[in-house]
Amino acid sequence: MKSWTVTAFGGLLGLAAFSLPAFGADEARPGTLNYVEGAVYLDGQPLNAKSIGSIEMNAGQVLSTHQGKAEILLTPGIFLRVDDHSSVKMISPSLTPTQVEVESGRASVETDQLLKQNVVQIIDHGVTTQLMKAGYYQFDANNPTVAVSKGEARIQFAEGRIVKLKGGRQLALTTDAKQADLKIDSETDRLMNWSKLRSQYLAQANNQMVSQYYRAGYYPGWYWNQWYGGYTFLSVSPLYSPFGWGYYPFGWYGGIGWGGSWYPGPAVIYGHGVPAGGFHGGVWAGRR
Repeated sequence: MKSWTVTAFGGLLGLAAFSLPAFGADEARPGTLNYVEGAVYLDGQPLNAKSIGSIEMNAGQVLSTHQGKAEILLTPGIFLRVDDHSSVKMISPSLTPTQVEVESGRASVETDQLLKQNVVQIIDHGVTTQLMKAGYYQFDANNPTVAVSKGEARIQFAEGRIVKLKGGRQLALTTDAKQADLKIDSETDRLMNWSKLRSQYLAQANNQMVSQYYRAGYYPGWYWNQWYGGYTFLSVSPLYSPFGWGYYPFGWYGGIGWGGSWYPGPAVIYGHGVPAGGFHGGVWAGRR
């Protein structure tokens, strides 16, 4: 077993919403690529694991997948995930508003923290869905539908009609559509299961990093974890993801090796042991 240390970011105590990571990854902004697997492209140019943390979507750019998936950071605590054979277009990579259009296929949004100042909107077939609460949301452009597993959405149609959609409900994005009970099968839906797995990795990365930043003091935002090869979200408040994975101090304690256990309630800051290398979320997490 080897002890580990996450390389400190530049100007840690003076950081605002985002933090500079080690090993050349760029400062995290809305649109930053946080994970990729399989065939994924930005404006037709292929992306790979080396693109993680250093590529961000600018306004007007399109990220597309063939047999592949991608995870994109929106505002701190909000993750956009793109399914196989899908494409999304960045409309506004600003902290407010943050707007993405689902052009084809499917995408999901995990919202762990949503501040009052955040305006996060997903556009599908000209219909704008604003995320109103922390939760899990799925969008299908091929069969225009928004589904709210947990949370609440405010949906505005082009003609001005507004629909509020709460957890456990879905809505077809047509002018005469009515709300219906949610039909996502959590056991077989590949996008939801993949999102759940990614959520678990992010919670592990969060808890793994806390001991260093708790001692140093930190602002909430995106922080780079060299072992997981991506950003995770650190908050000053305890949070749960919509899948139940916890962010410190209510969550996953990675312990030694790849094993782990859950701990309830406020917890002591632990020192962690991690092997020198291994795979986390499909990304090599060895020493560089």
